Amino acid sequence: MKEGPDISRIAALIGDPARANILTALMSGKALTATELAGEAGVTLQTASAHLSKLEAAHMICMRKSGRHKYFTLGGDDVGQVLEALMGLAAGAGHLRTRTGPKDAALREARVCYNHLAGARGIALYQGLLERGYLEEQSGSVSLTDAGCIFVCDFGVDLHLLKKSKTPLCRTCLDWSARQTHLAGSVGRALLAQMVTKGWCTRADGTRVVAFSPSGKAEFDQTFGAPTL
Repeated sequence: MKEGPDISRIAALIGDPARANILTALMSGKALTATELAGEAGVTLQTASAHLSKLEAAHMICMRKSGRHKYFTLGGDDVGQVLEALMGLAAGAGHLRTRTGPKDAALREARVCYNHLAGARGIALYQGLLERGYLEEQSGSVSLTDAGCIFVCDFGVDLHLLKKSKTPLCRTCLDWSARQTHLAGSVGRALLAQMVTKGWCTRADGTRVVAFSPSGKAEFDQTFGAPTL
């Protein structure tokens, strides 16, 4: 079959270890320089620049300039969603990195998946919204109910502004560590941003970990339900 999207090209781009490390680093949602990404990939700056050019040409990453510096981010939510799903597939098949450390448990509890909450707390948030009637699943998609719209607004999210964006309000994303669903889309991003604003959690520097304070955990559990850790 010759018609349809060429998935082999995308698969080849992701399949290179250096490019996979670059993409994984950008899953933090932060804009990184070529030098920083070269360090993440374990290659020279020249080699990293070549990889970045290929990824940018395939629209898997975006580059923007700020003064004399160039910064790179993932190409969008869909790229992050594919990477998270591939991480889940690799974990389920037993293809895990041999290096482990104290951050592993923290990553599984709560982490950022490009721009929304993942890990056990991301799953708990999604399940909590479903159980409270704030989300509705239908035909493979998910959407806010009327009660959900009220909840999101009461939580401090400007839903009217989100609706003006081309980004879907709600999308499902498969969590790699538990292979269950968490919430992506502009609502997922906005809920995480509000948790940070409320002081429930902070982003740990240089990692995807989202660290909840004791009081933040209590507020989260009361609002969405306690996660299974």
